[in-house]
Amino acid sequence: QTQKEKQDICRDGDVHTSDCKGNPAEVDSSDSEHSGTSVADSEEGSGSEEDEEDRVDLEANEERDEEEEEVETGEDSSQEVLAEPASTGEEVHLKSQCEKCKAAQQSSDYEKVTPRKISKGRLLVRLEGEGTYECSVTGLVFEVSEQALVRYSVLSWSKFDTFLPDSWKFAGPIFNVDVVNKDASVLQSILFPHSLCLADPQYELQFSVLHVTGSGPQLERSAEHSGSHVRWRVSSLSPVGPVVQSGRPLEHHGVVLVYKELSHSNTFSFRVYLASNNSSDIKDIGTQVRSAQKSYRKIDKPPVCNLDVGKYHLVSQPEGEINPKELKFTFEIIKLKGYFEAFFEQPPPFTLSLKETTTDETVWSATIREGDCEEVKMVFKPKQKAGGRKRSSSTSEEEMANKKPCCVDESDGNNKNRPAGQVLSDKQLLQVAKTLGKEWEQAAIHLELSITDLDDIKADRQTEVAMQKLKMLERWKRRRSPGKATAQDLLRGLKDLEDLPVETHRLLTEMVQGPVK
Repeated sequence: QTQKEKQDICRDGDVHTSDCKGNPAEVDSSDSEHSGTSVADSEEGSGSEEDEEDRVDLEANEERDEEEEEVETGEDSSQEVLAEPASTGEEVHLKSQCEKCKAAQQSSDYEKVTPRKISKGRLLVRLEGEGTYECSVTGLVFEVSEQALVRYSVLSWSKFDTFLPDSWKFAGPIFNVDVVNKDASVLQSILFPHSLCLADPQYELQFSVLHVTGSGPQLERSAEHSGSHVRWRVSSLSPVGPVVQSGRPLEHHGVVLVYKELSHSNTFSFRVYLASNNSSDIKDIGTQVRSAQKSYRKIDKPPVCNLDVGKYHLVSQPEGEINPKELKFTFEIIKLKGYFEAFFEQPPPFTLSLKETTTDETVWSATIREGDCEEVKMVFKPKQKAGGRKRSSSTSEEEMANKKPCCVDESDGNNKNRPAGQVLSDKQLLQVAKTLGKEWEQAAIHLELSITDLDDIKADRQTEVAMQKLKMLERWKRRRSPGKATAQDLLRGLKDLEDLPVETHRLLTEMVQGPVK
């Protein structure tokens, strides 16, 4: 079917994005996290709300019991690894403290509710009756006409931003929301937190929400917006999130997230990420950190700041080695999850400051002290259970970013005794490069290349894209330790890239499993 060139404004006020990029048919995938209601959800809907809550409580208790049996703290084990204690929850919505637009910020007079975490990173909350409730974890606000049990999860924009026309950008997190055992009409409105600073009265912004249904993506006009939220009148429940159209660069309520590399050496290495104050962005950063070749622990420092679209650089006291020299904060960098790496040979304290390059104004600063750098040791003991159901993990991606499992090969699902294989040849790297599509730049970030590396690779505009992809993989190979650039290593590095092409995964799996010639 031919795509239309312009949007159709419908009588119901919806802007149907028939010119959106991507194939709407892909939305109805078997991935329950990204569909309106999964098969399992439909089966769960056969009972009452009380039955559902009881089932969730039982599942959560079983998961917690098994986790307690699985993990004990200790000092003398051959399987000792460095990790961070489990987080208290998915604290991915951070309250902005913007001096510029605080008068415009949404008043916080809604009834606060704290959800419980269920499997696959989803949240569940009971709303006791008609009224307006704010989730303390995500910042979502629900307006309901009666008692309801609401289930929801934070999704990644990387799967949905291709549905947006070029003039539209995401303005806040995207969620999948459904109501257990009741019609969606029980939810009258949802207020989505957004990350834009609206202090400048000259901003002429048009807010909408991207609503991805089985019939395709569409832009639905929001009822209204405030300094912190975008209101949407619920039409049906499926992936939905706030978007904005503007002809000028926008200022964001941002966050700076610091992760420390876990190491037994006497040196100190940190990753410093810039992101909009957006649960989807923050969750994606957690996913990227988890997929890194090394282990990292999040350093708890006040993260919020304001970030204009533009260039920033990181400075330290005492002076350390910081790369790259500067980052440009744009929607593209947000999607790629660019970061600074700061390296110190001396012990803490370290003061890190983020400065706007053009004005040299400090927009964020934090001091990392000795206590922040102490490692927590945990011992993972294998379970010896005769039976029982297989537990489904309820650990969030943000928590998993702070944990590393024992060094077990997960790349092909077989046992850890599989031979490591030979280092990939240039010919094999070329084969892999040819399977990568437009997501190759995201793949580079997952393979721990920097934005500077990407700029260098793309500097020669006459070089074919296929050769740029090959150069990216060759640069990854050169930086690996001897013998650590096998197909298995490459597959492991890309395993958390959500947009990894099926063909790439299949080719690398065949290289891992195939005989060495």
